[in-house]
Amino acid sequence: MSNDDTLLAEVEALQTQLIAARASIARRVIGQERVVDLALGAVLAGGHALLVGLPGLGKTRLVGTIAQVLGLNSSRVQFTPDLMPADILGSEVLETAADGTRSFRFIEGPVFCQLLMADEINRASPRTQSALLQAMQEGEVTIAGQHRPLGRPFHVLATQNPLEQEGTYPLPEAQLDRFLVMIDVPYPSRETEREILLATTGTDEAEATAIFTPDQLLAAQTLLRRVPVGQTVVDAIIDLVRACRPDDPTAPDYIRENITWGPGPRAAQALMLLARAEALLNGRLAPNMADVAALAGPVLGHRMAASFAARARGETVAALVARLVTETTGLDAAA
Repeated sequence: MSNDDTLLAEVEALQTQLIAARASIARRVIGQERVVDLALGAVLAGGHALLVGLPGLGKTRLVGTIAQVLGLNSSRVQFTPDLMPADILGSEVLETAADGTRSFRFIEGPVFCQLLMADEINRASPRTQSALLQAMQEGEVTIAGQHRPLGRPFHVLATQNPLEQEGTYPLPEAQLDRFLVMIDVPYPSRETEREILLATTGTDEAEATAIFTPDQLLAAQTLLRRVPVGQTVVDAIIDLVRACRPDDPTAPDYIRENITWGPGPRAAQALMLLARAEALLNGRLAPNMADVAALAGPVLGHRMAASFAARARGETVAALVARLVTETTGLDAAA
């Protein structure tokens, strides 16, 4: 069997697993198919995701279900203003043995898992938020001068309330950039809300089942990086990301006038990986231009900032990115 045939067989087997995973998630998370695909794609691409939505929309339920379906050991942290870095990372304690000798013992914090559910991450202080930076980027933490590896795989799925800002701290740009994708969680449609009521207010409630093991997920993440990407798609990603930077010669006037800073190379990497994941989730071997157009907003929006004057005029980053996507790819970003 040739290398191409082997790759095709492995991709088809993975796509069968992904179909089963989505079906298993759908038993606990009704509707919100696009949100599920983006969150699942972020994990499949080996990254982290930030889910932004009002309370009661099922964000925590979704994260817990994904952990169960992917077979990951998970921890949950409810972020609060008094949370300290040691509450997440762990700390060393001094213990006295029966013979009177003393020694330090390290007690692992909740970050030592495979999937960390960070609820209302913007309620913690910048100092505590920054404690996750090394974990999210390198899969390890440094405590008392010692490097301690985290679980493999390791993912952070965080939630954030977009409206209630009292007692919150905006996420630093460096940490936002570590999130592969920012996912807006909307209100459900009327019919979906009817299904939710009927499914969740009775005596029995559907349960999700594990479809992946951690080793299978790691293999899937490696396989995703072998998925071919056409040169046209690569060029479109580069053109789109560079045009979002106000100081780039290719940036249009409306970007220069309204954006203060734009995405770096990590954004292009995220868009490339997520486009591959999008293709696999939709039963295709390789991503196309439509994947790039659909993912541009969730990948680029939190890596850009509108100027004060732009906000005063009612301009939004989402609208500017959508306009740029249409001009760059010829496709509707919302499609």
